[in-house]
Amino acid sequence: MAGGPAGVRRAAPPAFLAALIEALGADAVTPGEAVPDRHLADWSGLPPVRPLALLRPRSTEAVSAALRLCTEHRVPVVPQGGLTGLAGAAMPVEGAVALSLERMNAIESVDAATRTLTAQAGVTIQAVQEAAAEAGLRFGVDFGARGSAQVGGALATNAGGNGVLQFGMMREQLLGLEAVLPDGRVLPMLRPMQKNNTGYDLKQFFVGAEGTLGVITRALFRLHPAPRARATLLAALPDYDAALALLGRLQSRFAGGVAAFELMWRDFVAASMAWQHLREPFDTEHPLMALVDLDGGSEAALQAEVEEALAEAMEAGLVVDAALAQSQAQAAAFWKIREATAELPANLRPPVNFDVSLPMAQIGRFVDECRAALEARWPGHTSVFFGHIGDSNLHLSIDGASIGGDAEAAEQLVYGMVGRFAGSVSAEHGIGLHKKPYLGASRTPEELDAMRAIKAALDPLGLMNPGKVF
Repeated sequence: MAGGPAGVRRAAPPAFLAALIEALGADAVTPGEAVPDRHLADWSGLPPVRPLALLRPRSTEAVSAALRLCTEHRVPVVPQGGLTGLAGAAMPVEGAVALSLERMNAIESVDAATRTLTAQAGVTIQAVQEAAAEAGLRFGVDFGARGSAQVGGALATNAGGNGVLQFGMMREQLLGLEAVLPDGRVLPMLRPMQKNNTGYDLKQFFVGAEGTLGVITRALFRLHPAPRARATLLAALPDYDAALALLGRLQSRFAGGVAAFELMWRDFVAASMAWQHLREPFDTEHPLMALVDLDGGSEAALQAEVEEALAEAMEAGLVVDAALAQSQAQAAAFWKIREATAELPANLRPPVNFDVSLPMAQIGRFVDECRAALEARWPGHTSVFFGHIGDSNLHLSIDGASIGGDAEAAEQLVYGMVGRFAGSVSAEHGIGLHKKPYLGASRTPEELDAMRAIKAALDPLGLMNPGKVF
């Protein structure tokens, strides 16, 4: 079996499927030929693969039984959440079963007093957000695939997106976790205490592991107070250093209140305008635009404070022009510029996407050198730069047609530069299948050896999501 552990069967015996049906129920086991197309691939764009079977358990006990049987029969398992990943972590593997958590979709509790929420792994991020909002609270992570991405998958890939600047990645939202090991043993780590120094923090081993160590089944999250007021502004900037200085000023003045600081280079803004048929927000084109969300205690006080901060930033030469949203509709219009990422597949043929992180002080220089290197290799190419700069995350998308379809050469160039800048080849999308060849640009051999040792200890047969990450 390509990409799988040695000794794994290419086809499971009928006894294995019969045992699964007996343990889980016939409606929870779908044979390979009947697996719906949506479970054959994720959003990575990789060719679909038909798994041996699709398992859709409804409880932790059923997940435990399924993994125990897979271990007994030496059949690998590919955990699947909402299948919105871009790195191929949820891609099925030939001869493996796909284990979907979609039926484990209950929000089990919301406690407004302690600001906690417990959810099964198949709950969508949007459902968590809505449950938090009903309790007058908010969940700390948000991203575009909120309506389909699930809790388990978001934790397994340590998803980020909006909100990271204030509250951190999925890892930082987590108080407790329940996970099932490959042999079926359950780790009941759903303890709500922030202070719990009792040896290794085992729950964190499963966050970002992309299902290679076990299956996440339930999570206990911390929630946050909902903001009383929010201001959204769009600022035109002369250069990257001004962007960093503006961010620092805002974070000092609005302590804990800078909810988003999205930076868009001119190439991205121009593309967004063209793709979405939008009007330019300013009379003059500018090298950079920052989209900023700020939280505060009251609408009037926040608006006045932001106006004063903007005036000072303009006087200091950090901001060339700015617009402060006067309504939710205008704020949404500002955000529509940034949300041009949804237009990438339709306008870049195909897009070659990069999700990297770099030392904040170096991002401006990286963009300049990377753009120059791409232009030297492919004169006249098309690329766009944008990102969550406040948390060191830069995105780059290249038009595949403009580089002759040579995505591999572009990846070698960009990831090589990321390594030279001491950055990370994956800021928030994970490694999966897609970034495996480049993991060494961000991890030393000693780090990789330690990661493999953890994998060998928890999954000695190599059955969990084989071929991913390593």
